[in-house]
Amino acid sequence: MKLLIDMNLSPEWVEALAAEGVDAIHWSKIGANTAPDKELMAWAKSSGHIVLTHDLDFGAILAATGADAPSVVQLRFQDLAPEHARQIVVNILNDYRRELEQGALISVDEDRARVRILPLR
Repeated sequence: MKLLIDMNLSPEWVEALAAEGVDAIHWSKIGANTAPDKELMAWAKSSGHIVLTHDLDFGAILAATGADAPSVVQLRFQDLAPEHARQIVVNILNDYRRELEQGALISVDEDRARVRILPLR
């Protein structure tokens, strides 16, 4: 499972997830920080990455396009520092591995996760 970390999350996420055995790359290593979300989504889909973001626009893009990929994990809480949220993200990746591999939008807060299978209807 490979993650693409959105620009709205710190590049520190890459190292924090690597410590947990998760392969991740930050968008700043791939594309322009001003790139539209559609470009990031297209890259993630073509390269088989799951998008990790704090941006709600990705769910809207999935809904509007009827896309079946890429999977997106949206963090819906305030403290996005890897030292605070890393274990939450790792648990989501482990608990919902099958859904993420098939195509899913997962919205995560500190207490629960909401899973929607792609394409969104």
